Amino acid sequence: MTPIPQRRTRMAARVAAVCALALATTGLAGCGSDPDEGTNGVGKLEPAQIRARAMKAAGSAGSVHLAGTVITKDGGVELDMELSEGGGRGEVTSGGTTFGLLRIGETLYLQAGADFWNQAAGGDGEGVEGTTAEKLDGKYVKVPEKDPAYKRFSGFTDMDTLLDGLLALDGKLAKDDYHEVGEVRTIRLKVDDGAGGRMDVSLQGTAYPVRVERPGGGGTLRFTDWDKRIDLGEPPKDKQVDYGQDLPET
Repeated sequence: MTPIPQRRTRMAARVAAVCALALATTGLAGCGSDPDEGTNGVGKLEPAQIRARAMKAAGSAGSVHLAGTVITKDGGVELDMELSEGGGRGEVTSGGTTFGLLRIGETLYLQAGADFWNQAAGGDGEGVEGTTAEKLDGKYVKVPEKDPAYKRFSGFTDMDTLLDGLLALDGKLAKDDYHEVGEVRTIRLKVDDGAGGRMDVSLQGTAYPVRVERPGGGGTLRFTDWDKRIDLGEPPKDKQVDYGQDLPET
């Protein structure tokens, strides 16, 4: 027997070992394996069907946790929000200032540090009716529904509004291979060859969107904890502040 078959056998064994290692460390399909094995089968669909499945899943969910950055012409806004059909809570960072939001039904609270309220008062350290910014530091200030700030801030806590805007990717769809986002295997879609954004759709369980790259470098967002219960409790009474219609401009 010549040594050639032995060399081929050793080479085949090495290739198999490399494939096994790649699958073990990345979880991605390769080396001739079926990338859709053990998945929800969404990866086999056409791009438009994948997107439709993801949007349907998102629209049917009762809650989600989204985090990331949205870039606009006015700068970047960082979001870390837990949202449900009945309200939402989380933090927003804009212009170097971070503030918290909590909405329960129609009641909206704004929680921020003294620097935020100082800036809202024009930098003179005085807020509503001479109240110092330090006294509002960390308090949950109730935002009147008639105040212009209510509509602006409540939008950050509105699940339908945010998802409609952040998941909107318009253009020619195509598949962009199989990937992983955290520990979740995904099929990635690209719009207009990536210029119009990208969306990762889960291949595990329900086909929820799990990551979105906004068009034109408009930021990246992660979506987790789809349809998990979020308890939105009232803040402690001693932490609440209600100024009626006199909320300072923010």
